[in-house]
Amino acid sequence: MAAIWKTQALKAQSILRESIPKQWIVPVDKLPPPTQLNVTDFPRKSGMLSERELAITGMSATALVAAMGEGKLSAEEVVVAFLKQAVIGHQLLNFATEFMAEKAISRAKELDQYFEKTGKLIGPLHGVPISVKEHIGIKGLTLNGGYATWVDDIAMEDALLLQCLAKAGAVFHVRTNQPQSLMEHLCCSNNLTGTTLNPFNRTLTPGGSSGGEGASMGFKCAPLGIGTDIGGSIRCPAAFCGAYGFRPTARRNPSSGLKLPEPGHESILGVIGPLASQSVEDLDLFQRAALAQEPWDIETSLVPAPWRRVSPTKDMTVAIMWDDGCVRPYPPVARALLYAQEKLLAAGIKVVDWEPYKHAHGWEIISSLYFPDAASSQRALIAETGEPILPLTEWAFQYSRSVPLTVAENWELNFQRDVYRDEYHALMKSRGVDFILCPAYVGAAAVLGESHYWNYTAIWNILDQPAVVFPSGLIVDPTLDSVRDSEYQPRSAIDEREWKKYTPERYAGAPIGLQLVGKHFRDEETLAAAKLVSAVVLGRTEGAKL
Repeated sequence: MAAIWKTQALKAQSILRESIPKQWIVPVDKLPPPTQLNVTDFPRKSGMLSERELAITGMSATALVAAMGEGKLSAEEVVVAFLKQAVIGHQLLNFATEFMAEKAISRAKELDQYFEKTGKLIGPLHGVPISVKEHIGIKGLTLNGGYATWVDDIAMEDALLLQCLAKAGAVFHVRTNQPQSLMEHLCCSNNLTGTTLNPFNRTLTPGGSSGGEGASMGFKCAPLGIGTDIGGSIRCPAAFCGAYGFRPTARRNPSSGLKLPEPGHESILGVIGPLASQSVEDLDLFQRAALAQEPWDIETSLVPAPWRRVSPTKDMTVAIMWDDGCVRPYPPVARALLYAQEKLLAAGIKVVDWEPYKHAHGWEIISSLYFPDAASSQRALIAETGEPILPLTEWAFQYSRSVPLTVAENWELNFQRDVYRDEYHALMKSRGVDFILCPAYVGAAAVLGESHYWNYTAIWNILDQPAVVFPSGLIVDPTLDSVRDSEYQPRSAIDEREWKKYTPERYAGAPIGLQLVGKHFRDEETLAAAKLVSAVVLGRTEGAKL
């Protein structure tokens, strides 16, 4: 049996290896040594990209489209620049599962020809390279979802979201890694293509389950990426890698065409959404372009709600949640929240404190509903080829009940979920709170293999509230983020477990992300607020003028 999964893994590795554009591979002896933790500056040092290409990979999707619309850039040179960056990024971080270079360049040339003939862009994402999490189907390509038994599965068509984005002019150039089981590993490791690393500190995880996307954004292998999120799988990779990520309300974005171990599981709906390397504005661009295609006319379970244009305004109340009442955030995160508070108050935005409401109760509901069949679907898929169950896969599975939920138990949990949602919304209304600013994780990132607590993001999945992650502009600094043992009094065994991991030196240099949460189906307002809040926190003058 062991030979089966190993054979399948070799197939996945061969697909990846054969797809890498050989002309852009950096010789091994020219790569940074394994002891170099932060590798974000290597593209410039590598000599593989011209100054013009380096400038391109530092641009937002919005800026790239504008430049292509003015004829200052071609789609082909944009795609080639990001492909080069992605090849280097993969050598250092192991973030890709397959490159699509020839197809991407061919599509870019078509877009350039269209622009040359018409003088117009084909759509709002004209020529924008987008990296794609592997379990999102692309016609004719394998679709393994992190399972050895699915390595031979082929997507019959593009996922609906990709169809929408392609019509808007997007170019898909690389597919990205995910963990075994796709379930809330906030690490990104599987038995097929291995473990993905964080570009800011290669002893840390880039997050998960969209960990390949986190690394892609952090290393600027694409201006936009696509991930999925059922407990933080877009937001944690964005936070860990100094990027931006958006968890929309469920049933806004089309999810047909995804490979999932539990199709039809509706107690907790996973969502598909964007990550961006440069700005919240790009997240809004993504949403606007996708929903302009009216995907609800095909995927009828979607809410038929076109994307609305909402302008940012300082006339709002932001409540800061300093702690979820279960696990206290590490000093770097507390420092970033305090920094954000000072910036927002100075900008004239009303800021209040938020006392978390029954977050342990919310975790009890969502953790019980993650695997209503006691993870038997996932275990059966893993058993088919005899592949080993990885430690964090087993960790996630242990949150399930020992036996499958009965129908009555599932109904009761669904009822508790809906009551909790109403109570939380009512509390925000009664306190006059528009948005909640909070941690995305207990720390800035997790050491590889140590991501065990994710309720700072999962709580918003059970509440189904839209949430945006953005970088604070701060990094972990051991001189600022130390903690004396006498200051620490664990409130529970879970709290103690997490804090035993913390010494600031382990996370040095990691970017610190923050999370802004809005109200159910107020996706547009949440992104507009995040655009303003992130600009204020990062000290961008254009944000302060809004």
